[in-house]
Amino acid sequence: MKIVVDADACPVKGIIVETARKKTIPVVMALSLAHDTGFPADVTVIRVDSIPQAVDIAIMNVVRPADIVVTQDIGLAAAVLGRGARALSPRGLQYNEGNINSLLLERHVHAKVRRGGGRMKGPRAHTGEDDDRFRVSLERLIDSNG
Repeated sequence: MKIVVDADACPVKGIIVETARKKTIPVVMALSLAHDTGFPADVTVIRVDSIPQAVDIAIMNVVRPADIVVTQDIGLAAAVLGRGARALSPRGLQYNEGNINSLLLERHVHAKVRRGGGRMKGPRAHTGEDDDRFRVSLERLIDSNG
């Protein structure tokens, strides 16, 4: 098992590294060239071009069953679930077979509204409560893998 992170806009990178060290689990951070590289030496970093979907493709190339992928991207979450991996949002929501279809539908509806000139409210600011929920969810996912 490893933790693979869609690191371009991930607000919980520090929590991931800290938790992974305690549990001795490797971490892979995938990010575009446009983003910073301030990662510790024990973290594998995959850097890709700043083109759409490049980070997603890099993640799909390294993800294996039983891995945990941390992403805000619902489409990527659906793809890694199809590979037998598990997916977690930075707010602590575990993507799974029970919720991924409704999340994909919601994403589709929002995109359709935006294409039609409408505006959608963006996500709320990330909070300390989100960090706590994420930490608990990540530890639960790790522990459930045995």
